[in-house]
Amino acid sequence: MSERYMLDTNVVSHIMQGRDATLLSQLIKVPVGQAVISSVTLAELEYGLHRKGQPVRLRNALTQVLLRMDVLPWDEDVATRYGAFCGTLEAQGIKLSDFDMMIAAHALALDLTLVSRDKAFAQVPTGVNQGLKLEVW
Repeated sequence: MSERYMLDTNVVSHIMQGRDATLLSQLIKVPVGQAVISSVTLAELEYGLHRKGQPVRLRNALTQVLLRMDVLPWDEDVATRYGAFCGTLEAQGIKLSDFDMMIAAHALALDLTLVSRDKAFAQVPTGVNQGLKLEVW
């Protein structure tokens, strides 16, 4: 099976803007069904749309994204992983935003590669032994 990717909010936002040819060409290489978003990402995007007064172009762009990517629920297993993940990072002196921690824990719980452009994730240990798989597109 191909690698599966969970796209972070900032990546989806760039996709919605449609101005990043490199990002769009990378996304095209991913087979249908292999790129997903967290329900936490959807919540952040919806909040952003409401803050901007629901611009039609961005609402349509989000609708197009949702037609092509599954939104995965943040469930009990993810919540359990979140607690462990936050505790581990806190013990190492690493603090991310709550939403970033939730999305990263979601990717960890489902063994997905997190795709993000958020520089905060550079603080998080990556790799098989540390857990979080991270790519920057």
